[in-house]
Amino acid sequence: MFNLIHHIAIIGSDYKKSKHFYVDLLGFNVIRENYRRERDDYKIDLACGEQEIELFIIKNAPARVNYPEALGLRHLAFKVDNVEEVVKELNARGIATESVRIDDYTGKKMTFFQDPDGLPLEIHE
Repeated sequence: MFNLIHHIAIIGSDYKKSKHFYVDLLGFNVIRENYRRERDDYKIDLACGEQEIELFIIKNAPARVNYPEALGLRHLAFKVDNVEEVVKELNARGIATESVRIDDYTGKKMTFFQDPDGLPLEIHE
C-alpha cells in the first residue's frame, strides 16, 4: 500500500536562518518556493533524494516541546554513507553534533544535531 515517504513537513520560525541552514549548510536544493499571502508564511520545497522536505516558515508558531518529549514525530533521520565524514562537514560549517555512537539494534553509526529551532535531526549509516 505505502511505497515511499513523499514528503516530510518542518516548521521553522525564521526565514533567513532556516533557509540558510537547510539549503546553504545542509545542501538541499530548492524545488520551489512560495510566499503564501493569506497565511503570511513561506513554503519552501526541498529535494532530499526521491523525497521532499516541505519547509514552512511560520513567524509565531509555538515552540517545540523537546524535554520531556511530547507525543508525535520524535526526530527526522537521514541515511548517509559515512557518519564520521558527515560530522566533520557539519562541524566545519558550524553545526554542533553529539558524539557518534553505535545504534544498539542495527550496529550502525549514528548521531544527532539540531536545526535552528531545535528540531532533532539524525544521521545514520
